[in-house]
Amino acid sequence: MTTVTKDARFRDRVVLEGVRITSDGYLVGQARIARTGIQEYLGSEMGEGHSDVIRVYRPRDEVFSDATMRSFAHRPMTDDHPPEMVSADNWKRFSVGSTGDEVLEEKDGDIRYVRVPLTLMDQDVIEKVQAGKQELSAGYTCDIDWTPGQTDQGEPYDAVQRNIKANHLAVVSRGRAGHQCRIGDGRAVDAGSNLTAPDQQGGQLMSDKLREIVVDGLTIQTTDQGAQAVEKLQGQLIEANDALKSANEAHSVSIAQKDGELGAKDAQIATLKAEQLDVSALDSMVKDRSDVIARAKLIAKDLQTDGLELVAIRRGAVIAKLGDETIDGKSDDYVTGLFDHLAKDGAVQADPVKQVVSGQTIQTSDTGESAAVAAHKAMMDRNSNAWMSQAHQEEG
Repeated sequence: MTTVTKDARFRDRVVLEGVRITSDGYLVGQARIARTGIQEYLGSEMGEGHSDVIRVYRPRDEVFSDATMRSFAHRPMTDDHPPEMVSADNWKRFSVGSTGDEVLEEKDGDIRYVRVPLTLMDQDVIEKVQAGKQELSAGYTCDIDWTPGQTDQGEPYDAVQRNIKANHLAVVSRGRAGHQCRIGDGRAVDAGSNLTAPDQQGGQLMSDKLREIVVDGLTIQTTDQGAQAVEKLQGQLIEANDALKSANEAHSVSIAQKDGELGAKDAQIATLKAEQLDVSALDSMVKDRSDVIARAKLIAKDLQTDGLELVAIRRGAVIAKLGDETIDGKSDDYVTGLFDHLAKDGAVQADPVKQVVSGQTIQTSDTGESAAVAAHKAMMDRNSNAWMSQAHQEEG
């Protein structure tokens, strides 16, 4: 199984070359700040807790990849390594100069170097360089692939540097240990001999590889074991939050479903209530219908009213009495007015004699007398007043 240490930090020692002072007082020069090939480091410097030599391979395609080459340009220079990686937040505090943008690949035998121009702008640091502080230590990050192998030339190695990214270039008296894996820090590196004296700058060797992890927005450094424990807890927290979110979503769906069922029942109840007739309204409707039918019978006694609406009953009575053309194209209100007038006349002009002859028994509305009595009185009144009608006609 391949083991990879992500974003390990390195500080490799290099030597400042071609130094000169500009007319502005700046110190300019050039430096080889990275190289290909195998470099040797103690196991204690790599966080392995032993003094055995570990051979670390830096392939050409990693050193001279576009991303790595771009990262060497315009890097801040510092006076010794700062306690943290340089960023926009602390650049003003630590920067004493910068590298240029003419990043070149330079070959020296079988070894290839990255060469960059640089400029120091801080007078105190320039004076230190002039006094002999002329070594540089490149601070960078990379991933360590702990897969052993052999180079194309058959040289064995124990690990490989990948995804190299420059961060800063420090002016140092000697190379010193970095925060992680301490390659090129606890022990200086050059092309001739890979192993030199221990760091004299007080770099602390660690018994395990450190990793940077983010906990609640804060970046911290810890061992692989500590990082694994934190990552496990973070994973469990994510799982717990996901479970809680799923439970809340399921609860919301259940509540919405119940609300929908209650809403449907309420709508059903409201519909049933609307469909139920009020008793008094029903009585009124029965009374109105009976009244219309009774008055229609006064107008046209043989009119069939079963299953007809009130409007149709009124129209049928008027048509039976006056003919269809009378109300052709007329509104319902017009028909109702005409119906009421005919019904009123029908009640006044109803022939009581005809009713008696036809076998109907009725009572008048004024005296409560039987239809027969009312018919006899009507006949006597007509006979006794007949001479008045005849005299009126003669006078006319």
